[in-house]
Amino acid sequence: MTARSLSLPALVLALLLTLAPLPAAAQAPSQMTWAVHITLAPTWFDPGDHTGIITIMKVIYALHDAMVKPMPGNHAAPSLAESWTVSKDGLVYDFALRKGVVFHNGDPFTAEDVKFTFERYRGAAAKLLKEKVAAVEIVDPHRVRFRLKEPWPDFMTFYGSPATGAGWIVPKKYVERVGDEGFKKAPVGAGPYKLASFNPGIEIVLEAHDRYWRKTPAVKRLVWRTVTEDLTRLAMLKRGEVDVAYSMRGPLGEEVKRTQGLKLVPTVISATQWLDFGPLQWDPKSPWHDRRVRLAAALAFDKNAINEAETLGHSKPTGSIIPSAFEYALAIPPYPYDPAQAKKLLAEAGYPNGFDGGEYAGDASYSSVAEAIANYLAAVGIRTKVRPMERAAFLGAWKDKKIRSIMQAGAGGLGNAASRVQNYYAKDGTYTWGSHPDIEDLVHQQARELDSKRREVLLHQIQRLAHERVMQAPLWELGFLNAIGPRVEESGLGLISYHPYSAPYEDLKLRK
Repeated sequence: MTARSLSLPALVLALLLTLAPLPAAAQAPSQMTWAVHITLAPTWFDPGDHTGIITIMKVIYALHDAMVKPMPGNHAAPSLAESWTVSKDGLVYDFALRKGVVFHNGDPFTAEDVKFTFERYRGAAAKLLKEKVAAVEIVDPHRVRFRLKEPWPDFMTFYGSPATGAGWIVPKKYVERVGDEGFKKAPVGAGPYKLASFNPGIEIVLEAHDRYWRKTPAVKRLVWRTVTEDLTRLAMLKRGEVDVAYSMRGPLGEEVKRTQGLKLVPTVISATQWLDFGPLQWDPKSPWHDRRVRLAAALAFDKNAINEAETLGHSKPTGSIIPSAFEYALAIPPYPYDPAQAKKLLAEAGYPNGFDGGEYAGDASYSSVAEAIANYLAAVGIRTKVRPMERAAFLGAWKDKKIRSIMQAGAGGLGNAASRVQNYYAKDGTYTWGSHPDIEDLVHQQARELDSKRREVLLHQIQRLAHERVMQAPLWELGFLNAIGPRVEESGLGLISYHPYSAPYEDLKLRK
């Protein structure tokens, strides 16, 4: 049972593979074009609505800038904040702001924008941040002070990384003038590119912000085209219509490797993916409430086979939803592939002939992965129907607790183990339906613990309990396969550790 063979018509694939690459002469000399595997949504223009998922950073890194952000060789690079200090008691963070920075509309960047952005923020972990921060004080136009209610070792993890959007600054005067909806239609930021045009669901065009403080972008125009069909993305890359094609999995990745002039760029990123039992885990009337059923599902699918079929072996099968390289992560081996034991567990749980598992929701761009897992589940008796959803709609429905079925879930947000725990294990997490009292108690304990070693013990305990209780059935740390064409000198892929997309955009280069 392979993943990709279920979703790619063999005849169409065979025809596609006969296409020879054509020269890219039709492209403008200083324009780089992407074929993007998901629908581009206007909600991603506003860092105030950050979902906690890495997808939004594809847009945010271009349009906006942060106080502190991951950059090549530095997971917390000073950006709009040139430097910061922390008081001995851990209660005060002072930020010295970079002078001479201007937003796309020419407004100067000041401490007022920092304070306004934080108070306006309503995205992932907003409740947690607001609970921890007592006040944001403007010391002078280029200095801002955050006062915490109590020492919080993860303040910079949540504020200074893409775990949230609270530190990605928007212009106060402009937002107040146009309102939140106006801002989504015509966003203004301090990033290296500004919005030129947006055709919802089809194309985003960005133009270089020549006054960007770090450097003037070398590529003057970026174009992102929504191309959800895998075969079409590869055809466009071969014909020279695009320079970068995201998500070239399975046979498409193999074809990229065989094609002269194209290059496959595999990167293990911060995205983990898993079978999630959604709200059904917490429903005593559901089969998924029984740990034996959840364990049966975790044992039912062959992680290594799906890895080879989908990502050519570049992913890392895992037993955790937290990337192994994250601070405080506990290394957990994947649940083994054991269909015989899965059937035995189902029989012990009262389902010797299996059961109807209902819908299996997920991001449409990974529906082939869900289909592969669904076929493995069916082989042990768990019958499901895959329901692909456009990514922004899927994430919104998940966050708003509107999905009432099992899911093909994933998370790519940066941070550390605590930020993942907050989103997916804490009772009030952005993407949780419930928690266990002992886990919830450990979540609060670790957030207050200042000793790093003791904190690691607490976070490891949370991860161990989640694994033992089979709260999810993890698949892998994703090996993301992208492809680039012959015009590209620097694609930005892999420059920032664990970041899946091209970045920093101001570092991109085309061949002369």
